[in-house]
Amino acid sequence: MAGKFFEEWQVGERIEHPIRRTVTETDNLLFSTMTHNPQPLHLDIEAAKASGFGQILVNSTFTFSLLVGLSVGETTLGTLVANLGFNNVVTPKPVFIGDTLRATSEVKELRESKSRSDAGIVAWVHEMWNQRDEMVCRCERTALIRRKG
Repeated sequence: MAGKFFEEWQVGERIEHPIRRTVTETDNLLFSTMTHNPQPLHLDIEAAKASGFGQILVNSTFTFSLLVGLSVGETTLGTLVANLGFNNVVTPKPVFIGDTLRATSEVKELRESKSRSDAGIVAWVHEMWNQRDEMVCRCERTALIRRKG
């Protein structure tokens, strides 16, 4: 178990997640079709070339999902009770096939759970960066995290 218990977190704590991921054409194709997203910018190379991007644009919900996934190992693995919400999701720069992405997380808030004495609430700001050090996704995640014992 790599995730931390509620008592182990501190506001302002920052994590550079060790796993990086290069996005492939297959990632984008499968995610887009699996979620029934027919957007030509994600699936049609000719339509994408004619767009302002000039190439296939990676599905932004894949980017968001990858950001959350890359954060799990050092944040909630084995200690998560439930994700309570995702807020303020932004994708300020596009992601393209072949981009290599990395994630960071910072604890924004800690608070007691009013309904569960065995858990507390942790809020993080997760950010994803490409190989050019451009932020490509940012979100806030709030989760119910187990206490020790």
